Amino acid sequence: MNKIILVVLAVLPVAPVSAQEATPAASSSPAPTVSNTTPATAADVDALRQQVQFLTETVKALQQQVKDQQAALEKANLTAESGLPQNPEPSPIAGAESSAPAGSAPPRFPTQDTSVVSSTNAPAASPALSAGPSPSLGGFPTTDTSIVTSTSETPPITPAGTSLTAPITIGGGKAYVNISLDGLFALAYSSAADLHNIEVGDHDPQQRGFNARNTELAFDGAVDPYFEGFANIVFKLDNDNETEVEVEEAFMQTTSLPYNLQLKGGQFFAAFGRLNPTHPHTWDFVDTPLVNGLFLGPDGLRGVGAQGSWTLPLPWYSQLIFASQNGRGSTGFSFRNPGDDGMFFDRITTDREARGLQDFIWIPRFENSVNLSDTQTVLAGVSGAFGSNETGANSRTQIYGADLLYKWKSARAEGGFPFVKWQTEFMYRRFEAGRGADESFPVAETFHDWGLYSQVLWGFKKGWVAGIRGDYVHMQDSMFTDDSDRQSRWRISANITWYPTEFSKIRLQYNQDFLKENFFLSAREVESIFLQWEFILGSHGAHKF
Repeated sequence: MNKIILVVLAVLPVAPVSAQEATPAASSSPAPTVSNTTPATAADVDALRQQVQFLTETVKALQQQVKDQQAALEKANLTAESGLPQNPEPSPIAGAESSAPAGSAPPRFPTQDTSVVSSTNAPAASPALSAGPSPSLGGFPTTDTSIVTSTSETPPITPAGTSLTAPITIGGGKAYVNISLDGLFALAYSSAADLHNIEVGDHDPQQRGFNARNTELAFDGAVDPYFEGFANIVFKLDNDNETEVEVEEAFMQTTSLPYNLQLKGGQFFAAFGRLNPTHPHTWDFVDTPLVNGLFLGPDGLRGVGAQGSWTLPLPWYSQLIFASQNGRGSTGFSFRNPGDDGMFFDRITTDREARGLQDFIWIPRFENSVNLSDTQTVLAGVSGAFGSNETGANSRTQIYGADLLYKWKSARAEGGFPFVKWQTEFMYRRFEAGRGADESFPVAETFHDWGLYSQVLWGFKKGWVAGIRGDYVHMQDSMFTDDSDRQSRWRISANITWYPTEFSKIRLQYNQDFLKENFFLSAREVESIFLQWEFILGSHGAHKF
């Protein structure tokens, strides 16, 4: 268009001369013919002046059309950009967390944990432009993903928007998927050569030297107007640097059920206590608390099943959750777990197929949260897990849990700092250890075990958090076996964490373990030091508060 304007402007000086030499053209003000031998009269000059004025107005009209077209192009570009998924200001540790659209289902948890620094330069979410109504997307209580809307008609593979917290998005319209990656690594030293026997979590450091026990690939997306989907694929390197892959979570969940109801089905972490439903990158310490690893298992209590939740219509946040899972294998540790080489608690296991509903795990939970003031929040919950175990034909396991969270954040907080957070969990397990597959030794026993952990986090400066944790597990002595998993023990841990941004963290932690003597095992003490670091690519949404 700029070239057209230049050509028009170049032709203008020639126009009066051409008008004198050529046959007059039809116009609103026709110019008289000017002879080479006849002097120009006043009328001729006036006619030429009118023609120049007419051409000048024509050029102005063309210039205005060019400006209008440029404005339309710029507006079209902005519209295309706003159609891409955008994330609002990211949440601490885990990246961006999108706000739900109007009319969406009530959030499962009213507040989010802002224990670490959050970004202040991420762009606000832009409303997506769509020809049709977008699905109503509800909040989700136990996953680390957020749903955003994309209306691109063609399914490109492209970074969404310009925000550093934006995920990689594949697809458009009402069907898309966000992808993000979280890498968690550690350098470990321990006075014990068998660090894998000291640490009780599968994602904990397992050997002296470098460890890569949790690289998590996360997916989330809108399935259709009624469901959203989530998946977390974890890659681990064992002590021989061999890669192991596990489907940690993969499930679909409703978005718009009435009466504050929500259903989900697939592979997922059970809503038992505070820590079990979360992923390692959200933990406040490098390793799993003793009671979680020894009661719920090194991989946590998770499995294939279904769950329903109901947010009660009360003035405060109150939720009932009820789930059922297969409870089989190492992720059903205290239940239908065949153990290592067919042995669990030194009993021969049956490793049978499910006979009926009595062989599933049934997992209820009830939790409530209240704000004591504008700066103080308390959340309390009780949980249970009930099912059969594999050490006998009719052996049963029951686990009861209670948890409490208190958080204070300064009224003059900057990026969530300063803050104080106290969290504790208590568990009791009744385990009926049967004779195993036959009537041979050892004899049947019923164990009554209990344990707890309690931790305090202090965010004393923006980006800096100090923490201390105490663990204790009491295992009832067996009169017949020397299983090391039945050794009572306690631990004290202290750490300090630096969050340069919400996309990375560096943590230094010290552990002192005390393993008690029993009938078959001697007492010992172990000291360990861990240096952990983490990076996040894309949007890895915050877990529940």
